[in-house]
Amino acid sequence: MRLLPCSTLFFVVLIQFSNISKVSSQSFDPYTQSVPDESINLKFVPVQGGYFDMGSLEKDQLAQADEKPSHKVKVDDFWMGVYEVTWEQFDTFVFQELDALKSFDKDKLKSLGIDGVTSASTPYVDMSFGMGKDDYPAVNMTQYGATMFCKWLSAKTGVFYRLPTEAEWEYACKKGALSNGVPLDEQAWSKKNSDFQYEEIGTKRPNNLGIYDMLGNVAEWVLDQYDTTFYSNSPIDNPLNTPKTLYPRVVRGGSWKDMPEQLRCAARQPSKSRWKRRDPQIPKSQWWLTNAPFVGFRIVRPKVAPTITEIENYWLEPMDDF
Repeated sequence: MRLLPCSTLFFVVLIQFSNISKVSSQSFDPYTQSVPDESINLKFVPVQGGYFDMGSLEKDQLAQADEKPSHKVKVDDFWMGVYEVTWEQFDTFVFQELDALKSFDKDKLKSLGIDGVTSASTPYVDMSFGMGKDDYPAVNMTQYGATMFCKWLSAKTGVFYRLPTEAEWEYACKKGALSNGVPLDEQAWSKKNSDFQYEEIGTKRPNNLGIYDMLGNVAEWVLDQYDTTFYSNSPIDNPLNTPKTLYPRVVRGGSWKDMPEQLRCAARQPSKSRWKRRDPQIPKSQWWLTNAPFVGFRIVRPKVAPTITEIENYWLEPMDDF
């Protein structure tokens, strides 16, 4: 595989839209998204929106302070990735061959709020740390890196994809929760059963929505800024705490390195600057964490496509980390 130059490269996305995999706007069914000119595809299941109680109740003995107060929230319909994004999928983006891109529909890109896509810098070490590639979850990318994968995928397919909001993630987790009679070991990889590393996607039981590994395996980036006070002032409809600073931001679901009691739908985790402590660059990479082989992501697609202005707000701007 030919590597791209190490420097971050900005390029205009050139794509052929005539053979895009399309999903009827009238249907709300599971589907598989193919990617033009690539060998990868991604599977999605519908998540019918509604109201739910976000956070934890006071009586929940495992609840942390940042999970309170429990509050009523409404989310709209969306599709969610059946699996966490894998190394095969993420590497297709990271090592994209620029000269293989084809002519594109500028109007289509404009409708997605895209005038170009930034190419990921080539990692200077194997970011899997030998834990597994291909169908194992991709890890050690920043929230910005995960967002740029979504932007690239949107440009390649003509369908808007993004990270889930914290509310969408928790809603899908709670709505799909298996009964209390199903042991956590059958649902999730944790510190108790993971052999000290992440595992191949889809090897545990899916939740009731057909989504795998929402709890455990790798923690998952969401769109929100982490704020312990946000729940006290959260809007009801489709809340999003838009990021304004680099740290901390939110990951959800817990991972292979967490104890089972930490793998809960309401549990929240803030990002930390030490997740980049082995990065020798100044400023540190906008793309790679280097010290977080427990952080990955999955993606969603809103049932109702947002406006261009709304879409542009989802493409997070990079921030330097000194």
